[in-house]
Amino acid sequence: MSAPSLNAEPKGLPIHRLASGLRVVCDPMPGLQTVALSVVAGRGARFEDEARSGWSHLLEHMVFKGAGARSARDIVEAIEAEGGQINAATGYERTSFQVRALAHGLDLGLRVLADLVQRPTLDADDLRREKQVVGQEIAEAADTPDDLVFELAQTAAFEGSSLGRPILGTPASIRAATPETIGHWRAALYAPETLVVSAAGAVDEAELLRLVERDFGAMAEGVALETPPPAAFTGGLRPSAKDLEQANLVLLLPAVGARDPDYFALRLLAEILGGGMASRLFQEAREKRGLAYAIDAYAETYADTGVLGIFAGCAAEDAAELAQVAAGEIAGMTVAVGEAELARAKAQLKGAMFMSRESALARAEQNAAQVLLFGRTLEPDEIAAEIDAVTPAGLTRLTETILAQRRAAVAVLGPKKALGAGEGFQRALFG
Repeated sequence: MSAPSLNAEPKGLPIHRLASGLRVVCDPMPGLQTVALSVVAGRGARFEDEARSGWSHLLEHMVFKGAGARSARDIVEAIEAEGGQINAATGYERTSFQVRALAHGLDLGLRVLADLVQRPTLDADDLRREKQVVGQEIAEAADTPDDLVFELAQTAAFEGSSLGRPILGTPASIRAATPETIGHWRAALYAPETLVVSAAGAVDEAELLRLVERDFGAMAEGVALETPPPAAFTGGLRPSAKDLEQANLVLLLPAVGARDPDYFALRLLAEILGGGMASRLFQEAREKRGLAYAIDAYAETYADTGVLGIFAGCAAEDAAELAQVAAGEIAGMTVAVGEAELARAKAQLKGAMFMSRESALARAEQNAAQVLLFGRTLEPDEIAAEIDAVTPAGLTRLTETILAQRRAAVAVLGPKKALGAGEGFQRALFG
């Protein structure tokens, strides 16, 4: 994802808009024998209030229980009979339905996705059973350290807002859903003005536009939904004792969003800190000190905000030292990085972004996300130019801006002797 330069000439793939407001983007990839089709709504769990927490994810499950004239089994059998695959995903800011198929599967794939988005059955018995399934999914996440520690950190980072609530919701909020209320939520979440139909691979643009008009052209106006307020990074500590062999740490600092001019500086900052085996954290914490088998840094961004994150798993007795090492490496980014280190990070970031473009499904999803964020798609040369434009001074400035907020969200999950690592991280970083 990237923030386009304000001075750039309009570029990207043609964006077509139906009368309902739904947008269509087509990205042919010569030489492919398959097509990837995504129908993406620009709304997700971030648009929920506390009473409806988890409803976007529950709805994503429910539409597969039956839609149009097809049962749950009919939906998957129809797609698989044509050599295709169907899937979906719910995030904080987007909900995506995807079909990957042989080239001739575009027609059927679009029909099925149109039914899922517009005409789900939402049967009461199906909803009762699916609530049980989601309840088990919530319990499974609570039993999985890698999931739970990130959830604890997210809650600490954005406490009191929808970004601070789990996408899965809570058992209480899931129990409250009825076929009627979840149906009303569907009309808001999948409103046509929030939808992007994106196809990539072996696809003809004229055919795609004809089929989208056929299947989505008469789509009714959606239910109004308030835009969520700007997110505020609150920060805090979430130590949680659990009988585990390792301590799991997630360290978050407030950062910029996907539309911010410093977006690529943030991505490069994370790459230098912990993006690979040559990164500072890997070399210092694993190779030099042997504190962790797994440690990495990452940037998680939303439209208006983001976080700089570090995840590590280590022995409980090493958690305090590991947290101090992480704090030291972050503080070290206030000193200008060398040309060779920055060049390596830029090459790694460009490599990761461009390699993902060789997947038709990744390309369809990226195009839809960019249309929702920026109103257009971004060209590879734009992305490369934005990455190359980041300077050592820009990285230093961004690091200083992040640290000046003097806030961190830290989750530590594991043996009791590890739980003080969060306080140690804050002291090492902020004094």
